[in-house]
Amino acid sequence: MNPAALKVHLPDLKRGGMLILNEAAFKQGDLDRAGWSSNPLADGSLDNYRVIKVDFEHLVGKAVEGTGVSTKDASRCKNFYALGLVFWIYSRDTEREEHAILERFKKAPPLAEANLRAFKAGYNYGETIEALAPYSIQPARLKPGKYRNVTGNSALALGLIAATQKAGLRLFYGSYPITPASDILHELSKNRRFRVTTFQAEDEIAAISAAIGASFSGALGITGSSGPGIALKTEAMGLALMTELPLVIINVQRGRSFHRLAHQDGAVGPLPGRLRAQRRVPDPVIAARSPATASTPLTRPAASPSTYRTP
Repeated sequence: MNPAALKVHLPDLKRGGMLILNEAAFKQGDLDRAGWSSNPLADGSLDNYRVIKVDFEHLVGKAVEGTGVSTKDASRCKNFYALGLVFWIYSRDTEREEHAILERFKKAPPLAEANLRAFKAGYNYGETIEALAPYSIQPARLKPGKYRNVTGNSALALGLIAATQKAGLRLFYGSYPITPASDILHELSKNRRFRVTTFQAEDEIAAISAAIGASFSGALGITGSSGPGIALKTEAMGLALMTELPLVIINVQRGRSFHRLAHQDGAVGPLPGRLRAQRRVPDPVIAARSPATASTPLTRPAASPSTYRTP
């Protein structure tokens, strides 16, 4: 939508794909900060794409006139304007989203009215320009039955519970809150009836040390973190290795655009989670390929650490 986002995400768009750009944001200063040597709206570099130029600043300002919101809040409404436009492109019904906007901003009626107007204005804008043709996506054909939505973290938590139940072990999960791994702690905390103990430690080292202690007492010790948290756990990983204690270490990695997570399974790579301080010792690493499969491999790690006495 702006020069910086265009710079990052343009390589992911196929030739002939659609670009919706905020032309008000393509000023020289914005282009310089994003690293553009020339204006892509004028130099022909976007000729292979369907480019929709929208002056969000002006159109959103017109849409929210009279609502009483500040200039800053009015500018923020452009996200809902863009959402309304996308709703029209994909032929989506707007009633549910309109109710959601009112509910989200119910404590601030002027903001609710401004964002609702922006959303509707974006939808109507799609109808008025000739450059767009809406898409229609039919509902998926699913077999009758009960379904549930799961994230990778919630599936992991369920897999850990199933694994320890199969192994006849108590589950101990020690962690320090860190995005995006915190949801595992939240999910496990809801299931204490399955002999699950959760511990929110004061830091990453305490979290993994507590998990090692739990394994020493006969439970399956598990700890989880992300990025820098895993680095802080490295020394304690060596302790678990030397004492031959089973330990499950979960690395919920922070993906970035250059990892191209939309195109590769396990794209960020397992290396940061490995026992880098003990390179001569093999350590099992399992990477889930999707949220739906995140719980399946966990029925094996609960057995393999106990069998091979290794993290």
